Amino acid sequence: MSERLTRQQIYDRIRETSRDEFIFSEMKRLGFWQTDAAQPQLSEQLIAKQGELYRELNELSQKQQRYANKQAMLAEMRKSRLEASKKRREETKAKNEQRRQQKAEAWKIQQQYSIGYLGEGVSGGLNQTQSNLQQLNTLGLPHFENPFQLAQAMGVSLGHLRFLAFNRTVSKISHYKRFYLPKKSGGKRLISAPMPLLKKAQYWILENILYKIPSSEAAHGFVPKKSILSNAQNHTGQEVVVNIDLKDFFPTITYPRVKGLYHKLGYSERIATILALICTEPEVDIVKIDSQIYYTAKSIRKLPQGAPSSPAITNLICHRLDLRFQGLGQKLGFNYSRYADDLSFSATSEGSKLVGQLLWSVHKIVEDEGFVVHPEKIAVMRKGTQQRVTGIIVNEKVSIDRQMLRKFRALIHHIEQSGVEGKTWNNSKNLEASMRGYVNFVSMIKPEQGAKFKTKLDTIFGKKEKTSPSIKDISPTSLPFQDSNNDDKAWWEVV
Repeated sequence: MSERLTRQQIYDRIRETSRDEFIFSEMKRLGFWQTDAAQPQLSEQLIAKQGELYRELNELSQKQQRYANKQAMLAEMRKSRLEASKKRREETKAKNEQRRQQKAEAWKIQQQYSIGYLGEGVSGGLNQTQSNLQQLNTLGLPHFENPFQLAQAMGVSLGHLRFLAFNRTVSKISHYKRFYLPKKSGGKRLISAPMPLLKKAQYWILENILYKIPSSEAAHGFVPKKSILSNAQNHTGQEVVVNIDLKDFFPTITYPRVKGLYHKLGYSERIATILALICTEPEVDIVKIDSQIYYTAKSIRKLPQGAPSSPAITNLICHRLDLRFQGLGQKLGFNYSRYADDLSFSATSEGSKLVGQLLWSVHKIVEDEGFVVHPEKIAVMRKGTQQRVTGIIVNEKVSIDRQMLRKFRALIHHIEQSGVEGKTWNNSKNLEASMRGYVNFVSMIKPEQGAKFKTKLDTIFGKKEKTSPSIKDISPTSLPFQDSNNDDKAWWEVV
């Protein structure tokens, strides 16, 4: 039995085709029209053609109605475009919001592990993250993927690391206590003593990076297991001794040179930037405005004299300087050694004839290496006069100035007789510290005599109890030497 159409289905079929086509199709469906003929009959073709023309006429009629009402058509077009534009805006807004959230999440993660800005003029290399791993491994140095790992190794937070390294032109805080010490030759020397948190970071760099790179054989200042005594012993019993000082030694070594050193060791520019900023500082003017103190930078960043990391950095930067002077010494017949900014040369009778050539060559090399010879501190001491190297007499053997010893014995005698009131030593305000410093100097060269002096000072000032010092209290010269993993080559040969 054929399915019966509902009234609504009949109306829909008529609207889709035409009334005659619907009747014709129903007659065929219900079997009232012959459908087995080989060719369609004429009446059937006419009905189909009539339906086709009806649909075409209906479509044209609808178009005519739309075009007849121009305002309605334009309004419909504008409405369609507005709807499409609104949809596109919503899609774009959703995409932008998604990108913003992704960027914010990425920035949040980056802030947890990295540092993107450290002040004007020093932040350009913070996006350079490639380290020379082979170089670091060869030198036995620690590697850091990002600043967060560096902060963890130092035992500080990433925020504290950023705080210590940030380059401020004007600041309400200072990482250093600054004071002046009188020079023996007159004038004053600026000492910048780092605050505890910065000092901790600098000592970490000293122990874990700087002291793992052996200094040149000629360097004796602030080198473990070396001292002014080992420096002076290179020049005993010579025909001539030449001492030359470098002017403004620490301030001459600026932030770019320190950063270049760390980068040359194998660290990425990002890590080298942070390490160099921690180890340098600018000269500042201290200004007070409305009861508030401001520290304003008046120079580029440079090595501060007083930071524990500064001497070791100077020794590494002076590697090539030392090598050139050693080569010059071998050529002219001179021994060479360096204690910080004090250059010492000595020679037998043959080499003593070439002092003029030596001095000319030294000036040239010093200038090439970015330093300046102090014109007032060049001493040529020939045999028959008192020859000194870093304060120690070296004429026949290392010894101490007898006149100074007599003055020190006299001071101790006067103190034992009348007390410490009104007494001074070496123009120092701290009598005990200056006297004990001289006793340590004597003990280095004459241990027995130094021990006697120490006993007297303990009687006068009271015995000092020995305690186990923390790393912050250990002087660089007392730390054990840490060999590099590379035993066959010095670091500058590997670089």
